[in-house]
Amino acid sequence: MYKSSFVVFLLLFFCGPLLAQQASIAGKIMNEKAEPMAGVSVVVLGNTSGVTSNDSGRFVINVRSGRAIALVFSYAGYQTQQLRFLLNPGEQENIFVRMEPGRSELTPVEVTSKKDRREAGLVSINPKFITQNPSPITGVESMIKVLVGSNNELSSQYNVRGGSYDENLIYVNDFEVFKPYLIRNGQQEGLSFINPELVRNVNFYNGGFQARYGDKMSSVLDVQYKKPTAFKGSAYVGLLEQGLHAEGTAAKSKVTYLLGVRNRNLRNLLSAQETKGNYQPSSNDLQAVISYAPNKKWQLDMVGNLSSTRFDLEPQESQQTTSVFTSQFAANLGLDIFFTGKEVDKYNTRMLGLSATHQVNDKLKLKGMLSYFNNKEAENINIAGSYLFGERDFDKASSTFGLIANPLGAGVFLNYARNELDVQVLNATLKGSYDKGQHYWQFGHSVERNTITDALNEFEYQDSAGYSLPNNAGPLLVFRNLKGDATIEAWRMNGYVQDNIAFKKNNGLNLQAGLRYNYNNLNNELLLSPRVGVSYTPLQWKRDVIFKGSAGLYHQPPFYREMRRPDGSVNTDLKAQRSWQVSGGLDYAFKMMQRPFRLSAEAYYKNMWNVVTYDIDNVRLRYAGENNAKAYAYGVEGRLFGELVKDAESWLSVGFMKSMENIDGDFYHDYYNRNGELITANTQDQVATDSTRMDVGWLRRPTDRRINIGLFFSDYLTTNKNFRVHTQLLYGSNLPYNIPGSVRYRNALEIPSYFRVDMGFSYLLVGGDKSLRRSHDPFRNIESMLLSLEVFNLLDRANTISYALIKDFDNNSFAIPNRLTPRLVNIKLTVRW
Repeated sequence: MYKSSFVVFLLLFFCGPLLAQQASIAGKIMNEKAEPMAGVSVVVLGNTSGVTSNDSGRFVINVRSGRAIALVFSYAGYQTQQLRFLLNPGEQENIFVRMEPGRSELTPVEVTSKKDRREAGLVSINPKFITQNPSPITGVESMIKVLVGSNNELSSQYNVRGGSYDENLIYVNDFEVFKPYLIRNGQQEGLSFINPELVRNVNFYNGGFQARYGDKMSSVLDVQYKKPTAFKGSAYVGLLEQGLHAEGTAAKSKVTYLLGVRNRNLRNLLSAQETKGNYQPSSNDLQAVISYAPNKKWQLDMVGNLSSTRFDLEPQESQQTTSVFTSQFAANLGLDIFFTGKEVDKYNTRMLGLSATHQVNDKLKLKGMLSYFNNKEAENINIAGSYLFGERDFDKASSTFGLIANPLGAGVFLNYARNELDVQVLNATLKGSYDKGQHYWQFGHSVERNTITDALNEFEYQDSAGYSLPNNAGPLLVFRNLKGDATIEAWRMNGYVQDNIAFKKNNGLNLQAGLRYNYNNLNNELLLSPRVGVSYTPLQWKRDVIFKGSAGLYHQPPFYREMRRPDGSVNTDLKAQRSWQVSGGLDYAFKMMQRPFRLSAEAYYKNMWNVVTYDIDNVRLRYAGENNAKAYAYGVEGRLFGELVKDAESWLSVGFMKSMENIDGDFYHDYYNRNGELITANTQDQVATDSTRMDVGWLRRPTDRRINIGLFFSDYLTTNKNFRVHTQLLYGSNLPYNIPGSVRYRNALEIPSYFRVDMGFSYLLVGGDKSLRRSHDPFRNIESMLLSLEVFNLLDRANTISYALIKDFDNNSFAIPNRLTPRLVNIKLTVRW
């Protein structure tokens, strides 16, 4: 007996630690019909033996604890499953395994495309950076601003190579999308159409785009949404924006769906501006993409969007300050305004797109598209203000510190608007491609009907020091008045044919040559736009360099805003703005610090005629409504992409540009008295005896920003990669600012350079491989959970967006800058599953 006890003791002493190191996994295995599967092999990865499931589909297997292991489930005719575990000593894990019937699968391969390197002006944006970029305006546009520059962090609008925002094309899943037209301030914009959580691919052409794209003169943003393969989703909550998205498949993967809901409220951001008041901005949207593929040759798609934006403002007061230094005057000038009244703006957008894609055979592919876009806008403004203008006291020891101690001017004003706009666009398109080996043909034709109905009624009254402006001895006049009612109906036809040629296999030469046509019955204008792009890769070079270039004609038929004159009348005879453009550059891929980098550089020239001039007031464009100018723009752009920090991609973009315009009939007269002295505003009662005609000549365009610098930088802690930092830096040199309606004082003012730094700190709370989590882990189904802290305008720089023109008691004019947003902190939590 004692011998038996001694043997048991020895077994427990030596084998006990080994048994304690073991854990077990038990479970049940089912097939696609939820029926138990017997005889399924369950093996620890790396071992040759294991267990099999019994008739009820159950199994139990002992595994090593304290280290990661993988179980492999296999059965003839079914896909092999692999699950990973990390168990504690003595722990038992219970699981459920569903086996799927085997089917032919494509072997995953990594494809490296050089499309974005070969095509002139093309920049491909990795979608994962879109949600990482710290910016008050989240989304694709915030990344584009790193490439082309910005002058307003509240707006998703951007200017490319000297063009206005209306010169840019935007496509989502091949459907052209539009933005509201009456918006006058960035804070009114609300959400961008593009939902960043739904994005799969982003191609941005900042010039030299091909004939297959539409009729604009500056850029193309081509966005493709995801194609779901499994159920996934995300949700985020922040101080400025909240959102939810879900994606998945149904009907044995024949149906896929993509849904997104967003809400934005910039009240916290706007409440920090110079104009204090009760801000109630809200914007929300719902987007859906549903696809049905009954077989390999057909696919039906639906893209829908409902968006609503409302901007309510009851301004109370505003305090603005600027410094003026001249040979005769030096002071810190202030403008205090006290408001009454209210502004209520509504912008509602509806969009529905249907498409059917048919793969006729291995070479021919056709796609039919039908889309409807409707935008209803309403502006209701009735705001009165009284102001005091003068020198502000900055002596902290003074009892009038912060107040205007030396008044120079006073007055009242009234802004009134009752504007309504209804835009409807119905489009039918047939497009396709034909692959003929060395030649890849693309073609398309569209018919579009535009219906625009508007009723504009707005005026601005100004009274400075008791005198109504403009000063007139007769009837009382308002300072500015816009009134008009119009209904515009237009039919447009456009199309293209394009050949993409790869000359002789592996010789490195590619050519895209195409012709685009456009006709509309509004002014009966037929436009033909030949365009060509070329790329060449010297295969004999050891360095990976691609040379590329483009040339072509680019036309922009008038839409709504270009036809509207400053007085509210509509010029339906307006002709298309036209340009010819050339560009050339290179793309160089290399390694530095044993990490991949890319350097892209491009020079361009744009010659424009039939130009419709415009002025920019905040984000609103005021067009002349006439083809009254010619213009040009030229410059060079360079971009560096790479991992300045290993496994963290960064961008640097630098651009130099000059854009000028010459307006027809832009001359004025200088008048002189009998003593040969120039008659100024203060001496207009003198008799003019002589005059000189002054021709203005070439002037800077409103978007003439000579230098643009953008930086997106990523970094992380070397000791903990879960903690990351993303920085966005934007710099743009000064811009000209035109006095509205003045020929003499066009380009009279200058908006100082725009400089802004936004920084985001993030920590990955939950991440890694889900299969390593325990069954009772509350986050076992969560892909990742990210907590972000964003600091907008880190340096708290007061950037200028526009000017308020104020007259003093002597009728001298002063420009008081309107500032953008100060420093602000945002917190956001993002969960993905």
